[in-house]
Amino acid sequence: MPPPSKPNKFYFFYGKRKPSQNRPTVYGGLFSNRQTLDPQTLYAPRRKTPTSESPTNFSLQNWDPDAQNGLKSITPKTPSENFFQIAQRLSPIARYICDSFRKHGRWGAPVIADLGKLRRVKPDLVAEVLKVQTDPNLCSKFFHWAGKQKGYKHTYASYNAFAYCLNRLNRFRAADQVPELMHMQGRPPSEKQFEILIRMHADNNRGLRVYYVYEKMKKFGVKPRVFLYNRIMDALVKTGHLDLAMLVYDDFKRGGLVEETVTYMILVKGLCKVGRIDEMLELLGRMRSLCKPDVFAYTAMIRVLVAEGNLDGCLKVWDEMRRDQVEPDAMAYTTLITALCKGNRVEKGYELFNGMKKTGDLIDRAIYNALVESFVADGKVGSGLDLLKDMMDSGYRADLSIYNSLIVGLCNVKQLDKAYKLFLVTVQEGLQPDFTTVNPLLISYAESRKMDEFCNLLMQMQKLGSPVMDGLCKFFSVMAERVDRLPLTLEVFRDLKIKGYYSISIYNILLGAFYKSGQAKMALSLFREIKYSNLEPDSTTYSHAITCLIDLEDVKEACLWYNRIKEMGSVPSVAAYCSLVKGLCKIGEIDAAISLVQDCLANVTSGPLEFKYALSIIHTCKSNDADEVIRAVNELIEQGCLPNEIIYCAVISGMCKHGTIEEARKGFMVPTYGLGLYQGGMRDLTDDKCKRLYEYRVSNGSVIHVFMRPLRLASSPSASKNNPPLLASGSSAFRSMPPMLPVTRQLPGICHSCPMKFIRFQ
Repeated sequence: MPPPSKPNKFYFFYGKRKPSQNRPTVYGGLFSNRQTLDPQTLYAPRRKTPTSESPTNFSLQNWDPDAQNGLKSITPKTPSENFFQIAQRLSPIARYICDSFRKHGRWGAPVIADLGKLRRVKPDLVAEVLKVQTDPNLCSKFFHWAGKQKGYKHTYASYNAFAYCLNRLNRFRAADQVPELMHMQGRPPSEKQFEILIRMHADNNRGLRVYYVYEKMKKFGVKPRVFLYNRIMDALVKTGHLDLAMLVYDDFKRGGLVEETVTYMILVKGLCKVGRIDEMLELLGRMRSLCKPDVFAYTAMIRVLVAEGNLDGCLKVWDEMRRDQVEPDAMAYTTLITALCKGNRVEKGYELFNGMKKTGDLIDRAIYNALVESFVADGKVGSGLDLLKDMMDSGYRADLSIYNSLIVGLCNVKQLDKAYKLFLVTVQEGLQPDFTTVNPLLISYAESRKMDEFCNLLMQMQKLGSPVMDGLCKFFSVMAERVDRLPLTLEVFRDLKIKGYYSISIYNILLGAFYKSGQAKMALSLFREIKYSNLEPDSTTYSHAITCLIDLEDVKEACLWYNRIKEMGSVPSVAAYCSLVKGLCKIGEIDAAISLVQDCLANVTSGPLEFKYALSIIHTCKSNDADEVIRAVNELIEQGCLPNEIIYCAVISGMCKHGTIEEARKGFMVPTYGLGLYQGGMRDLTDDKCKRLYEYRVSNGSVIHVFMRPLRLASSPSASKNNPPLLASGSSAFRSMPPMLPVTRQLPGICHSCPMKFIRFQ
């Protein structure tokens, strides 16, 4: 048997093409990059891939985007690796220059010495280096150094590369000065240089910069062509500078240029966007003298007007399209009918729908969806059902959103049997209905007290695989939105609880609803009911309890539940923080309130504004200047937030710790100084009542009483024989005041008022 013949040896030219001016670096192509293949390995039998290694069919449902199996970790490249990757595409001399820049890092004598070793740096080499640089200062120095070479002149390519480099490095203002640089160096800029600048600004949505470059073009006497005019006007229109675009269009007409279709469409869409319909129609009339607008032009106008909500303008454009005898396509019909339905003009939309059926156009399912939703919103459920029948007769399959709209409409007119039948249709069609579909039915069953049907529907949803508890949370959220339905909501909850349909999330919804309706006692009874169930309250539950307890003036128990939240490692709600701070301020526990403010701002992403200003006021009190404090309070009022208890406590606390009691009284008493606090809700504390605001225990244990009147206390340093206090603690006027709030004296580290350790009363 003769030996097998060797395969023919193919001869290819291994090498690179000759570089040219337009292609200085040439890479291997189909034949010049061939590699020698070993015939033994080429004709050797291939190893079968094991079954475990064979690729399996991809399933989107089982795909885990966080899985790292089979994914290679992409490590960021170092600057050296990036440089060597870029350097492969550079010529040797350009690579030498870039390597010098990389090695030294900045322009200086070492870089100039490296460049001095070269015989000459040509303009093409300058452009090649500038295309890969990332340091704008280094690029500018190198560009100007190259221009100082003997007998050297920059070319248009090097100027363009310099402008591109500056723009890429976010120095676009410097790039705008390149035309002046060209003019100074004896090479006047052409239209191409301005086109580059305009394109760069337009791509980055810098409309005013585009107009600035256009004005510079006129100064240099460069007349743009039609396509560049279009680019300028398009950039101005897209960035909201239609008036400037119209000025450019006036220059366009004075220049004797002839408009293109693109020119008209740019301006027409801009006029549609700002609602100048009359000017748009006038411009459309001029457009007809050049060319007849097609259906795509009219559809573009309608889409712009729809985006701005101008339905009257849409109908005017539609009439113009009919006048020009342009037949609308499916996209035009869909855009206008959908907009009319959303704008509560369903009758006009239905009229266009009938016209669309007569022409035999393909009706998009979005049109049916929009019409059905609008008819249901107007209470015309029968028309919506007729549309559903027409849709199914046309061969369409209704989606779940259409069925959801019809179920809502049927429940509104109390046709629950038909609504339930539609729900069964969604199950038969395999549309996977969720609780958005059945919530209207559940609400209707609850209002009519048909709890058997209610529970049967829940069991059906459970068989379909829907999370029933999450769905019930949505149901109770909708039911609790109306205050008049709260008693009914509670009755439904009691019935469902007997059958085991309850959770802590539902309790939280009810707690919040009853608290918002002003029924704090009812909310607290629900909270105490949780203790006797098998549920474990969470931070939201305790937060609702805190707000209710503060409304009922039970600060001690509220502090107890706050401490329980902290023990759980959770954070109370902002409303709970605000209520608890308010309650602590009312009983005179200023230090505890301020520590709670600090805890809130440390744990909450965006805390209340008054909390932020409270800490700012305490810091301002270090200056011992009432004017500075009142300025901070007035700034709070300018933000639309009136001072409350924590602001008053912040002034008292800050002044007692860092200032004097006299400066604190100024902030509360004298309108000249204390406009912020005086106008912020303290008018009921008049001079004749002489009411006390708060108590504050200073470090030595004495209690300082702060009054609305500028009273000098017996313990104040300013009281002396020559300047006696206006009201001493032993006087009859002092004894006639309301009894003092109890002050808890505590030893360091021991809390007497609260059994927990997180809130310590002073």
